[in-house]
Amino acid sequence: MSDIRAGDLLHPRAFKITVFWTLFLLWLGSVVHATESSLACPDWPTCFGTMVPEMSGGVFWEHLHRLVAGGLVLMFALATWLARRETRHRPWIFRACLGGLALLVIQSVFGGLTVLYRLPDLVSTTHLALALLFLTLATVLASSTAWAGDDEPASTMAADRAFAFAVFSGVLVFAQSVLGALVRHMDAGMACPDAPLCLGRVVPPLVNTPITVHFLHRVLGIVVLVVVTAFALWVRGADVPARVRRWTGVAAALVLVQVLLGFASVLTVLAVVPVSLHTLVAASILATLVHVAVTTRNANPAVVPVAAWDD
Repeated sequence: MSDIRAGDLLHPRAFKITVFWTLFLLWLGSVVHATESSLACPDWPTCFGTMVPEMSGGVFWEHLHRLVAGGLVLMFALATWLARRETRHRPWIFRACLGGLALLVIQSVFGGLTVLYRLPDLVSTTHLALALLFLTLATVLASSTAWAGDDEPASTMAADRAFAFAVFSGVLVFAQSVLGALVRHMDAGMACPDAPLCLGRVVPPLVNTPITVHFLHRVLGIVVLVVVTAFALWVRGADVPARVRRWTGVAAALVLVQVLLGFASVLTVLAVVPVSLHTLVAASILATLVHVAVTTRNANPAVVPVAAWDD
């Protein structure tokens, strides 16, 4: 592959587009729920028996969500094809793409089940969890195939610690996001109608499932804020590439914005704008931390960089 320069490759760009497309789709899905448009199309995969319904009211948001989801499948299929042509020396990339395509198909089926069974909590939550898993995979692929030959190496110990910190933070954010999806689909968003307190208390009476799930979501949100902020502060003095420090700072800033959006969602009685942005920022935090983990792994001198290019 020495006759092809890294800048001439198309699959890294396709993976990046996939990441942003997925973020847009997650935001759009949140708008669908916030506008109570989830069942605007009562059938699936058609909408009122057609693929081209009248795009008005809730149908606009619900069917647009389906069209964008279909576009994502086509976009990632293109990325897979490009990766197959351009990464024959790195077969793991193509295998990961095949796994991503399978994940998209399964996620689409859960989207259909969500409609056909009229929004069951666990099915709807699984639908979002699978979308976040796909976002994670797409971010790994985008970060792993991005050219980073000008990165300075990190010390092995610092790189190992930063990688572990990023992975742990990412797992927390994923769990927090799935719990938030459960809050959304259980209609528990206003179980605590005040903020930052819950029912006027630091620890509310956990007398039913909606209050308990909502409160746990808030508690885990504070844990994520503390952990990611601690990560950003630690990495400032660590022997890691400058862009690792920059992206970790971005993650910490996004977490703070996310907490404020959570409070705004409650105080505005689940207005569409803060609720949908709350989902988008959560997904962006996850993607940012995954990017930090891959970048840190690449900078570890004890590990063969997954983003290396064979000249």
